[in-house]
Amino acid sequence: MEPTGERFPEQRQVLILLLLLEVALAGWEPRRYSVMEETERGSFVANLANDLGLGVGELAERGARVVSEDNEQGLQLDLQTGQLILNEKLDREKLCGPTEPCIMHFQVLLKNPLEVFRAELLVRDINDHSPEFPEREMTLKIPEISSLGTVFPLKKARDLDVGSNNVQNYNISPNSHFHVSTRTQGDGRKYPELVLDTELDREEQAELRLTLTAVDGGSPPRSGTVQILILVLDVNDNAPEFAQALYEVQVPENSPIGSLVVKVSARDLDTGTNGEISYSVSYSSQEINKPFELSSLSGEIRLIKKLDFETMSSYDLDIEASDGGGLSGKCSVSVKVLDVNDNFPELSISSLTSPIPENSPETEVALFRIRDRDSGENGKMICSIQDGVPFKLKPSVENFYRLVTEGALDRETRAQYNITITITDLGTPRLKTEHNITVLVSDVNDNAPAFTQTSYTLFVRENNSPALHIGSVSATDRDSGTNAQFTYSLLPPQDPHLPLASLVSINTDNGHLFALRSLDYEALQEFEFRVGATDRGSPALSSEALVRVLVLDANDNSPFVLYPLQNGSAPCTELVPRAAEPGYLVTKVVAVDGDSGQNAWLSYQLLKATEPGLFGVWAHNGEVRTARLLSERDAAKHRLVVLVKDNGEPPRSATTTLHVLLVDGFSQPYLPLPEAAPAQAQADSLTVYLVVALASVSSLFLLSVLLFVAVRLCRRSRAASVGRCSVPEGPFPGHLVDVSGTGTLSQSYQYEVCLTGGSESNDFKFLKPILPNILSQDSKRKSEYLE
Repeated sequence: MEPTGERFPEQRQVLILLLLLEVALAGWEPRRYSVMEETERGSFVANLANDLGLGVGELAERGARVVSEDNEQGLQLDLQTGQLILNEKLDREKLCGPTEPCIMHFQVLLKNPLEVFRAELLVRDINDHSPEFPEREMTLKIPEISSLGTVFPLKKARDLDVGSNNVQNYNISPNSHFHVSTRTQGDGRKYPELVLDTELDREEQAELRLTLTAVDGGSPPRSGTVQILILVLDVNDNAPEFAQALYEVQVPENSPIGSLVVKVSARDLDTGTNGEISYSVSYSSQEINKPFELSSLSGEIRLIKKLDFETMSSYDLDIEASDGGGLSGKCSVSVKVLDVNDNFPELSISSLTSPIPENSPETEVALFRIRDRDSGENGKMICSIQDGVPFKLKPSVENFYRLVTEGALDRETRAQYNITITITDLGTPRLKTEHNITVLVSDVNDNAPAFTQTSYTLFVRENNSPALHIGSVSATDRDSGTNAQFTYSLLPPQDPHLPLASLVSINTDNGHLFALRSLDYEALQEFEFRVGATDRGSPALSSEALVRVLVLDANDNSPFVLYPLQNGSAPCTELVPRAAEPGYLVTKVVAVDGDSGQNAWLSYQLLKATEPGLFGVWAHNGEVRTARLLSERDAAKHRLVVLVKDNGEPPRSATTTLHVLLVDGFSQPYLPLPEAAPAQAQADSLTVYLVVALASVSSLFLLSVLLFVAVRLCRRSRAASVGRCSVPEGPFPGHLVDVSGTGTLSQSYQYEVCLTGGSESNDFKFLKPILPNILSQDSKRKSEYLE
């Protein structure tokens, strides 16, 4: 809240400015125009363009408009012609009542630059109301002994018109006893008196009926009538007399209903019925909406309706005191209404600009005028707005204020402001009015779309169907409307060899990404590209994000047997000496799988054998070994069918056929199989090449891992079992050696090596490749995706 010491100087400055404006305008007489009441709507009043010395086009350019004191739209300014015309029929009696002259005050407001010209419209009266009596019938009680020339006051007629159009004369129907005399009061009002011309005789005529006519001075004149019933009474020679002829009182406008305004008192020298007095109101300046009530017995006048100083500041009453004999006396009561601070300040908006574009410099938001219907200190005002908003008030002339921005606004920080304009008067107690103005801030394209992530990682399994939804990117824009509407697009790839247009597409509306064709993990394991988001503002703004697509492997490759060869040539025969011990390494089935991960984990099993139980295949490395001691009874030739199966879902497999020939020793001549006789020469050559290749690979491998094996042998106490290497019980071998892929293998594999210290051949064995590098990478990617 602003400190009091700082606020009062600002208030004094506003008051001093208003005082200076009033002094400056005090010597300038406002222009006055006149119009007859009830003039038709659209009638010409004046040519304001000529009177103000302005061109017709200049009125429109400067935003000229007519502002009345009471915000009544009785006048309208035609900006095309510069003429001031009536916007509605004017009723002088409704506007001013009995007040004469009837003047409407208004201002001509010019904007750009701001100027205010004061003017007055005189509404002239026409004779559009007839005189009306307060009652349809008046009753007079006149003693029969009344002397000639006795005057009997009558209730006067009320005419809403003023001046010569008001009641000017009274006359009565022809009779032989009375005539009417028209009297004029000090305020100019005329009232009738009945004058006795001839004596009355109650026994001859107990009552008379006369017609009293009130005629105004209009052209043509209007009239009103009332019936007068005259009751002839017996002697009553004293009329009531009031203690005062005029009672003057002042009543605050906030007086409660029922409060005593004044008490009138009259006395009658007669006794009995002729001395009993009753009070009545013979005339009131507010016949339609009487705020007072008179007690006929006590003469007390009390308030029955709320008073309003701004509506009516004074009231005049004529009180009549009548005795039981028909005589009456009269007095007047003048009630002045005192103003209290009971009207709240008012605010009327002349122009309002909303919304306001953000980033705009100082801008006028509203032009408004304030006023207070009270008078004096009660009508002086202070205008302010709340703190903490980027707006300020600039006072202008004739209680006009401009609400302007202090600087550029930011819609993204705040899109709407609720400005509270507070007007406080200087009365006691102070009254305050608050008016709320909602100011909207319109958007300017000053924010680029922002992706929710700087990079996205998507996973898609190979062999996918075309047009598969593989993921989405998402961006937001802090702007609004079309400035916040944006489209997604694929940006040109940084790798010119990447066929991005044939790999993926993006939905420009929602950022959904689709694979355009089936992907092959073995051909393309991952690729990257950039996506952009561009809004529809002017100028358009954009941003980009990186998308990385990882292709997941599917089990779409069957195991391929490298050895023995399955190319349709002569089969290779393995030689086994009959003296071989159990576990003798006959050969090793070597196979690979183009897939990765568990889809490339291979297992081996003996599917068929000529003699079951003689040979066995290690499941993890494909080694074929003897399962027992050989005997002379065993057949010399054996045919083994080995099944190689991967660990995919569903699993894929391949088979290979081995031919084993039992010989007494390696010096025994080679006995060809009957079915291989035609290709004997080719098989001998192939066998020699294979033996040389295996010996070379084994020697190189043995040298590379000799040190590692020696260290492992020192740590394990295997002296007792050096003659045989047992097959691991679990699904994976426990002792592994890394061998980089060379020759026909494209990946790095791990092998378990087992040396036999006691055998004559010093054999070593290879197990199935366990965890290639690509498998570990694939597993890591899958773990990240699941997380």
